Amino acid sequence: MRIERARGTRDFLPAEMKKRRMIEAKMREIAERWGYEEISTPTFELAELFTLKSGEGILKEMYEFRDKSGRHLALRPELTAPVIRLYVNELKMAPKPTKVYYFGNCFRYEEPQRARYREFWQFGAEIIGSDRPEAEAELIALAYHITKALGIKAELHVGHVGLLRELLRTANMSDATISRAMRLIDKGAKSELSELMSDTGIESGKKKDLIRLIDSRGEAAVEEARRMIADDNDSDGEVLEQFGRLEQLLELLRYYGVVYTPNLGIARGLDYYTGMVFEIYEAGDKLGAQRQICGGGTYRLAALFGSSEDTPSTGFAFGFDRLAEILQDAGREYELKKATVVVVPVRAKDKKGQDHEVIKAAIRITAKLRERFITYLDLMNRSIREQLAYANTINASFAVLVGERELEVGKVTLRDLKTGEQDTMSLEECMERLEFADTYYQ
Repeated sequence: MRIERARGTRDFLPAEMKKRRMIEAKMREIAERWGYEEISTPTFELAELFTLKSGEGILKEMYEFRDKSGRHLALRPELTAPVIRLYVNELKMAPKPTKVYYFGNCFRYEEPQRARYREFWQFGAEIIGSDRPEAEAELIALAYHITKALGIKAELHVGHVGLLRELLRTANMSDATISRAMRLIDKGAKSELSELMSDTGIESGKKKDLIRLIDSRGEAAVEEARRMIADDNDSDGEVLEQFGRLEQLLELLRYYGVVYTPNLGIARGLDYYTGMVFEIYEAGDKLGAQRQICGGGTYRLAALFGSSEDTPSTGFAFGFDRLAEILQDAGREYELKKATVVVVPVRAKDKKGQDHEVIKAAIRITAKLRERFITYLDLMNRSIREQLAYANTINASFAVLVGERELEVGKVTLRDLKTGEQDTMSLEECMERLEFADTYYQ
C-alpha cells in the first residue's frame, strides 16, 4: 500500500531544496548585515499563546491537540507570538533595541490553494523595545532591501493604524466599534463598513471623508488625512501626534531610498497593532490573486504574555513559499565581512527633535557600510555617550561618527573602539581602513 503525503503539505526534491536554501541564505545574510541575530522557537506551543493574541476563533484554523498529560498544545500557526514569548521569558534584560530574525515552518488547518499550504515557512524580523519612526523605517527598509536583493518586482504600501483609529475615535466610535470597523477595513468590506458607520450615528460628511481616506492611495492619502485633520474641529492632540509620526516615518523612508505608496486602507484588523503597518505585493502576475509576500507593523504584545512592561515592537514576516514560487534562482552570493561597525549620528545640542541632514547622511553612510560589514545605526535618538555605551555592549569593533563638522568637510570620523584612537577621513578611506582591519576579525 502506498501512503500519500498529508493534504496541504509538500515534498521538496533536490533542485527545489537547493533553490530554497539559496534564497534562505541570502535573506539571513542581509538580516545579519543589518545587525539582526537569529533565534528559534519550538514547533509546538501551549495553545493559549495564540488564543491570547488572536482570540478563540483561531482554534478552527490550527492543528491543536491534547498531549498525554492533558496539556492543550498547538503547532505554531505563525511566529510573532512565540518570538515575543521568548523575549518575555529570556531576553527582557538584553540591550534595547533587541533585534532578531527567524526562519521556520508553521501550520494552519485551512483549504489549500496556490502558494497557500497547511505547512508553510516564514522568514521574519523584529525590533523589540522601540516603536520610534527610526525603528519602523529601518524595519520597512530591511524588508524592502530583501525584495530588491532577491530581484523581486514588488510594491510596498505603508499605512498607519494608530492614525486611522484616532480618526475613527474623533467620529465618536467606541473602542469596540473601532475594532469591528478595523476588521471590516482589513477585509475590504466597504458596504458593511458604511452600514456600521451609519448605525454608529456618524454624520454623512465625516463618513464620506473616512471612506475617501481609506480608498486613497499615494500622496493623495496623506493630503486627504491632512485636510481632514485641518477641517475637523474634533481633532485632538493624539490625532496630530499620530499624523506627525506617519509624516516622520515617510520622510525617513525617503532617506533610505525606499519607494512606497501611502495607503491608509491597510488595517491588519488585529487589535494589538498600534502604529505603522505595511504590506509588500508581488508586482507581476506570478502569484495570481495571492500577491502579498510580506506584511508587518508596530504592535504591543509583551504585557499580554506576562511582561511587567508594555514593550513596543515592530516586525514583519515574509511568506517564504511565495518567494520560492516567484524566484527561479537565489541570485549571486557575496562575501560577508565580520568586523562590526556602529554609525553614530552626532546631533547638535542646541537643536530639538530630528537633525535631518545628519540623520540623512548617517543613513546613507550606513547603507554603504552594510554592503560589506555588519553595521548598526542608532534607532533610539540617543546621545553620543549612550550610543558608544551601546556599541560596547554589542562588542562593536569601530564607530563611524557623523555630525555637522563632518558634513561641512564631506568626511567621517572613524574611532577604533578597542584602542580609542580616531581619525577624520573620507568615506572611501574609512572603507579601506575597515577592509584592512577586518582581516583581524575573521
